[in-house]
Amino acid sequence: MHIFSFGHGYSARALRRRLPGVRWSATARTAESRKELEAEGIAAWDFDGAAPLAGDALDGVTHILASVPPDGEGDPVVRCCAEQIRACAGLRWIGYLSTTGVYGDRQGGWVDERSELRPAGERGARRVQAELDWLGLSGGIDGPAVQIFRLAGIYGPGRSQFNALRDGSSRRIVKPGQVFSRIHIDDIAAVLEASIEQPRDGGVYNVCDDMAAPPQDVVAFAAELLGMDPPPEVPFEEAEMSPMVRSFYGESKKVRNDLIKQELGVKLRYPTYREGLPAVLAAEQRSD
Repeated sequence: MHIFSFGHGYSARALRRRLPGVRWSATARTAESRKELEAEGIAAWDFDGAAPLAGDALDGVTHILASVPPDGEGDPVVRCCAEQIRACAGLRWIGYLSTTGVYGDRQGGWVDERSELRPAGERGARRVQAELDWLGLSGGIDGPAVQIFRLAGIYGPGRSQFNALRDGSSRRIVKPGQVFSRIHIDDIAAVLEASIEQPRDGGVYNVCDDMAAPPQDVVAFAAELLGMDPPPEVPFEEAEMSPMVRSFYGESKKVRNDLIKQELGVKLRYPTYREGLPAVLAAEQRSD
């Protein structure tokens, strides 16, 4: 197996930890990121979203994981590298990391993979188009199987409510009826591995845990784990937020994850944040 990751970020690194010994290549945007990848034993290839990869970058690649976000002109990987990907003779699996934001706002209602896509803003609309672009690279019977993974809010060691609580920037913004879905980084890696083992061309999967929850409840639980008083509640109407943060509060939905369990056989290690956050804290304490 030879995996090539377009955008070697948090999720790709988690999958690599789960698949020790697998040959790995990845894109780098800067000289610094190239050095970091090479120090990890990963073959690094320059990619800036404006030009194709070097001609032999995909030689021998069997699996592609893509997490580069779309821009105003579409998905940069498909735009620049579609022909290279189609010409990759041994390619068996493509996984594109999308977002549950493609469903838009459901006012706290449920969505599954069959739900109509109603992206609320430009970022969501770009993701919908990017999914279509990647599905267009399907190879049919003899080519690669393309899968779309719609990720909920990602958390894990170094990337959780603990960070903001420790630096004093955490807030408990309360918007009645607001719920978010989440997913621990290790469970993302488990879903990706399961898909690699049993690919389905055109497969679309929601990747989230079992409990969408109000964000202020998660902050309060994280504070309790740290032995801290939670920050005071702030009504949504009174909260100062960046446009990006405010856009997240413009969407409220519960996301079903039945398909990753029924089709891929995944058993979530962290079915809710109440199991996931203690594990994050323990991992961070071990690394100190």
